[in-house]
Amino acid sequence: MDLEGNSVDALDPERLIQCPYDKYHQIRACRFPYHLIKCRKNHPEIAKQLATCPFNARHQVPRAEISRHISSCDDKSFIEEHIVSQSNNCQGEKMNIVSMWQPPPCDEDWDRDLQEQSNSAFVWGTFSSGVNRYPGSSVVMEQKSNLMSGMRAPKSLPYSLSWKSRAGN
Repeated sequence: MDLEGNSVDALDPERLIQCPYDKYHQIRACRFPYHLIKCRKNHPEIAKQLATCPFNARHQVPRAEISRHISSCDDKSFIEEHIVSQSNNCQGEKMNIVSMWQPPPCDEDWDRDLQEQSNSAFVWGTFSSGVNRYPGSSVVMEQKSNLMSGMRAPKSLPYSLSWKSRAGN
């Protein structure tokens, strides 16, 4: 009920709410959170005396009364109901869900692939399609160069490999 005896909808964005920092401020509900931030900065001495409700940041309560407010806050019951309904839904879902997922069959053999790759020499700037990787295949593997025409891959590296020079000794 407002001052004139009319019922006021608590969810009406146009209803006026009194600012906790300045009693002369009447703010529309839809703008109230923004106003609280602005007024808290403008009135730091009052802000130190007020505590924010953990269930609704719009509730600014004197620090001495915060524990009483927390026990009787209307928004607390909404949050508790929501938590209970969520936990009930999760437990029900966990009981009903049976996974039918099966891993796909695996054709990979990493050891075989490693042996086949070690048999072919790496040449920088060339691409081998891998068609002729299997013994007994009659397909001829051709090497394609990704380099521009007129360019070739170097015959040696511009630096020496320490591990390679030690292996020759």
